[in-house]
Amino acid sequence: MKRIILNADVGEESGFDEKIMPYVSWCNISCGAHAGSDEVIQKTIALAVKYNVKIGAHPSYPDRENFGRLSMRIPYDDLVETVTRQILKVKSYAEEAGTKLYHVKPHGALYNDALKNKIVASAIIDAVKNVDRRLFVVTSKDSELAHQCAGVLDVKYEAFADRNYNNDLTLVSRAENDAIITNPEEVFDHVLRMVSQGKIKTTKGEEKPVFFDTVCVHGDNPKSVEILEYLHKRFSDLNFVF
Repeated sequence: MKRIILNADVGEESGFDEKIMPYVSWCNISCGAHAGSDEVIQKTIALAVKYNVKIGAHPSYPDRENFGRLSMRIPYDDLVETVTRQILKVKSYAEEAGTKLYHVKPHGALYNDALKNKIVASAIIDAVKNVDRRLFVVTSKDSELAHQCAGVLDVKYEAFADRNYNNDLTLVSRAENDAIITNPEEVFDHVLRMVSQGKIKTTKGEEKPVFFDTVCVHGDNPKSVEILEYLHKRFSDLNFVF
């Protein structure tokens, strides 16, 4: 049987987490810098334990006002420190709950900046190393972050179920009307092309090769639960396991 690993960004107080957890294998829990709180982190970890979902930290630029979606210029050491503290927070709460932290996936602008910015990518790596070198890092294939992790940290590559892509395989800006895919059938077609053909159709209609280990559905997508339910049904019918 074929396997598909779905992940979701959670702990962001979207209100969907409890309904999301039964459908994902990995979750990326907001560390409180862009959303959430200590209490929310603990509750989200409890849900992950209940549904046997692997736990990841989802660190961000410290910017709750903009939900971590704007780039920030932060001194290198300060960036390493804030990301380290965020990862440690989720790790400590996971261990208190009798489980463990498996991975780190940057959020929003931090994720996007680490695709190309060598300094940001290096800061994230230093933060992960400060916490636990056994944690794997989730990022996009051929990103600067992935390149710098080579020989240092394990990487899992990610593609996005509910986001449209430009021809250079960057995500369409959220400022654009077609950035987010909310129709479950369209999301399914998007993901099916990835898993069956290893390709993504861009907004220009071109098909580009893509390599990934896991597929993300954003927890703050208003249709996230409906999308995940639909993906599970359709891929189960095609003999995929999750």
